[in-house]
Amino acid sequence: MIRLENVTRYYRLGEEVVRALDGVDIEITRGEFVAIMGSSGSGKSTMMNIVGCLDRPTSGRYLFEGREVGRMSDDARARLRSREFGFVFQQFNLLPRMDAIEQVELPMVYQHVGGRRKRARAALEMVGLGTRVHHKPTELSGGQQQRVAIARALVVNPRVILADEPTGALDTATGGEIMAMFEDLVRTHGITVIVVTHEQSVADYADRIVRMRDGRVVEDSRRAQPAVAALP
Repeated sequence: MIRLENVTRYYRLGEEVVRALDGVDIEITRGEFVAIMGSSGSGKSTMMNIVGCLDRPTSGRYLFEGREVGRMSDDARARLRSREFGFVFQQFNLLPRMDAIEQVELPMVYQHVGGRRKRARAALEMVGLGTRVHHKPTELSGGQQQRVAIARALVVNPRVILADEPTGALDTATGGEIMAMFEDLVRTHGITVIVVTHEQSVADYADRIVRMRDGRVVEDSRRAQPAVAALP
């Protein structure tokens, strides 16, 4: 489904060249639950940005379902991103004046999708917020806000969820609930979930852990039996 072949991403800072990705080869199949681990500056978020069509490789190839993304026009990449990917971030990125159902409707507004209210409500019910549809962010806990963000990512029926430090702003117990929700999306709905994290307890939920250092993949391990409740 997702394949990176010798992908590099270099940035120039004055006279210095920063090798954010330095020859990454990786393949992720449909329905996998993958954690990408590494310290700050390891290249994990850069790789996620390329996979999510938010950035382009400097060299190498990125293929999604056999299509070479790097050669697509900006408009084609934007269409691919909006149709195939859902994004969840550490800080939730909710708009303060909108209630939960309006937040979840937003991606459909941009795509001119009909039946938005019904689909948004169904997405909120899927993440356990059916009774909170008219609550604004200030009326929701951190965990509930992240659930709204997950519902917003799910409402367009993406095949891939990309989550960048999704538990970073949450306490340990709430973080465990969010990771269990991602696990259910993989097991029950067949969605591919890629989580970027620096926390081992978060990565332990995944079927596969990819470790990065200095822009390179240094370890790629799979679990025969994924952990069900790794967070205490």
